[in-house]
Amino acid sequence: MELVVDSGVEKMEGEAMRRNQTLICAPIMAASVDQMLILMQKAKTSGADLVEVRLDSLKSFNPRTDIDTVIRQCPLPTLFTYRPTWEGGQYAGDEMSRLDALRLAMELEADYIDVELKAIDEFNKAVHGNKSTKCKLIVSSHNYESTPSSEDLGNLVARIQASGADIVKFATTAQDITDVARVFQITVHSQVSGVPIIAMVMGEKGLMSRILCPKFGGYLTFGTLEVGKVSAPGQPTIENLLNLYNFRQLGPDTRIFGVIGKPVSHSKSPLLYNEAFRSVGFNGVYLHLLVDDIANFFRTYESLDFAGFSCTIPHKEAALDCCDEVDPTAKSIGAVNCVVRRPDGKLFGCNTDYVGAISAIEEALQGSQPSISGSPLAGKLFVVIGAGGAGKALAYGAKETGARVVIANRTYERARELADVVGGQALSLAELSNFHPENDMILANTTSIGMQPRVDDTPISKEALRYYSLVFDAVYTPKITRLLREAQESGAKIVTGVEMFIGQAYEQYERFTGLPAPKELFKNIMATY
Repeated sequence: MELVVDSGVEKMEGEAMRRNQTLICAPIMAASVDQMLILMQKAKTSGADLVEVRLDSLKSFNPRTDIDTVIRQCPLPTLFTYRPTWEGGQYAGDEMSRLDALRLAMELEADYIDVELKAIDEFNKAVHGNKSTKCKLIVSSHNYESTPSSEDLGNLVARIQASGADIVKFATTAQDITDVARVFQITVHSQVSGVPIIAMVMGEKGLMSRILCPKFGGYLTFGTLEVGKVSAPGQPTIENLLNLYNFRQLGPDTRIFGVIGKPVSHSKSPLLYNEAFRSVGFNGVYLHLLVDDIANFFRTYESLDFAGFSCTIPHKEAALDCCDEVDPTAKSIGAVNCVVRRPDGKLFGCNTDYVGAISAIEEALQGSQPSISGSPLAGKLFVVIGAGGAGKALAYGAKETGARVVIANRTYERARELADVVGGQALSLAELSNFHPENDMILANTTSIGMQPRVDDTPISKEALRYYSLVFDAVYTPKITRLLREAQESGAKIVTGVEMFIGQAYEQYERFTGLPAPKELFKNIMATY
């Protein structure tokens, strides 16, 4: 997908430079006007530019009085929406009454009103051409099933424009993250033709459509006041837009990075990289990318705009096959967790997992043996749980230190395959709790067992943990898993996934930006988790 966008607009906003004109709109849904007015003050304090007044959420509604009150007392510009049930809203009453209320909002000089494409002909008849010069008419269409083809989206935008809309709005639903590419293309095209457009893709797979509006020229995005209090699926909070994603600083030349995974919303990577980008003024943004098919993702987002990616479960092995060039170590491991798009568009893959994990484990062991020469893992029996991308990385890294490697996996055949590659021993996961040929072993869990929300799961019995001197868990949500808690209670040293996460992020950051990793900043950010 090759995208060309116009240069950004810069203006001063307080002390900060605002690099775009894209607005943040807070949806206001409440049972009464009084409650709405409280939420509107909160929206202003939170940093919203305008509010969407969802009239269909009111339990009782006196159109003239209530609309007038809201317009006069709202501290921000107002957008009135009165969404019927047939377009995903809550209003199930008489259609003419609904349109009359929106016409009244226009007359009373609301800043915007939103009328559905399906209802615009009736609305236009009702206003008899007497459109307000102050109030902008948004004509909207919502598709809660899918994202149509580029051709169908183009036709939809043309129909909305032809209806007399001042601003075009459409929202679709992401069945796959690649659906968002078509919406970006339409947004850029509309910007070039001079038509203001609000274009969103609903659902978790559509999240980047909401964050990257400023890059591709969207008129506004929606940000909620609280987590979960959404007016459509997938809306981020205003707090996250401003403080996690640095929304005001995004522009046409902002480079896009992200973590590719499934699941992925638990990842703390956006917190780490976006804070680091902001600290040095690097013009990039880092996103959660919920991806089903990584090869399809890379084929779709092939422009230089999409500059670098972290790969997590279950895509680390498939990512290797998508790269034009792979670092020899990653090739030996058979998995990549970092992909960088070079200036010629080629994808380069490497593996930073094993460095982060092995160095954290060595550091923990060396704490009690500071004078040791060589790796403190040399000669140790190192048991790796899992034979996926992270398991391969840990097994390879342990082998490099001179450890004796054992692979335990749910599927014995996969454990056997990896054990053959690194010259180790294979076990099924079921055998692990009874495997204790010696004391002072090292255990490394590289699976998602114990990760939120299944925090009560553990890959090995507590009884078996007494044979280990150190236990590492790649899971970092929660930081202290059941495995680590029970290992600590059994007298073992523990190394958390947070330590591995920080270690592997250093090299990724440097590859993404060409800048030295802000190690203290990374440690400080993750210290709260």
